Amino acid sequence: MKKFAYIIFLISSILLTSCGVSSGHFKLDGKFLNMNQGEFYVYSTDGGMEGVDTIKVVGGRFTYEMPCHDDCTLMIVFPNFSEQPIFAESGESVELKGDASHLKEMEVKGTKNNELMTKFRKSILGNTPPQEKKQAELFIEDNAKSVVSLFLIKKYFIATPQPDYKKAFSLLTLLEKEQPKNIQVGKLKQQISAMKDAGIGTKLPTFTSYDTKGKLISSTELTSSPVAVIYTWATFNYDSQDIQRELKKRQRSSQGKLKLMGFCLDASKSSCQENMKRDSINWAVVCNGEMLEDKTLKKLGLTSMPDNIILQNGKITARGLNKQDLYNKLDQLLK
Repeated sequence: MKKFAYIIFLISSILLTSCGVSSGHFKLDGKFLNMNQGEFYVYSTDGGMEGVDTIKVVGGRFTYEMPCHDDCTLMIVFPNFSEQPIFAESGESVELKGDASHLKEMEVKGTKNNELMTKFRKSILGNTPPQEKKQAELFIEDNAKSVVSLFLIKKYFIATPQPDYKKAFSLLTLLEKEQPKNIQVGKLKQQISAMKDAGIGTKLPTFTSYDTKGKLISSTELTSSPVAVIYTWATFNYDSQDIQRELKKRQRSSQGKLKLMGFCLDASKSSCQENMKRDSINWAVVCNGEMLEDKTLKKLGLTSMPDNIILQNGKITARGLNKQDLYNKLDQLLK
């Protein structure tokens, strides 16, 4: 009898251990070659966690566990500032394996969605941007029930230098049929419908918001300027801070022609204010802790970081430009 009880206890222990993580939590385990020690950051694009957390790598390995009651999308920011989406689910764990010098070939295993994302990433290795976009469209059509498809719609059809809102709306309609309980799909579809009013060649939608100093600012202040840039940034994103510093240089040399307005996606206003003070940022910056859920950002169609809208005489002349294209566009407009 005692032997039987011991066997039951042993089996139960093994089963509990094999679960890896309890319900209400999500776990990341990783192993990297060519990264003995270091750290990278993790944040959520859809409210799965507040702010930014740090993941420590020791001996080429790391373990990270977080509360997770609802499915969410995490973004891992590596030391080279590349980002990798991870799809978190309550009670699940995933494993990351790869070479730090070839992060695009990284394997993410453990859940269907993360393995689908790995499959997609491998399918586009060596492809040109147009080929990637076409591959993404085909993948979304074939995997409309997966949250990976929602991420790819944002990446390839919305948060790009030339957003294709018509295609994004069409693909979101497909996802809505296959994922009727996914609130994020419905929200984004509604947002895209509104974003048609903030496309290239249209007037900037009217808005008001409060900056970090509590001052009420409005779209009129931007549309009255010959050239203006609205952009997103955060203290934990190097590229966005680099862009902000370059914008500062161009504003100083523009002889009053360039107006700037920033949206800081930090969860903490104090962190934003400290960074602004350090870099002597003296124009209006909005930071209300709502990150990408800010209603003005949604109205303007600013859905990522870094992101931007370029105005000329009150009309949107470009949006979602990468660093160099943004600088070239401004140099052209400010001649």
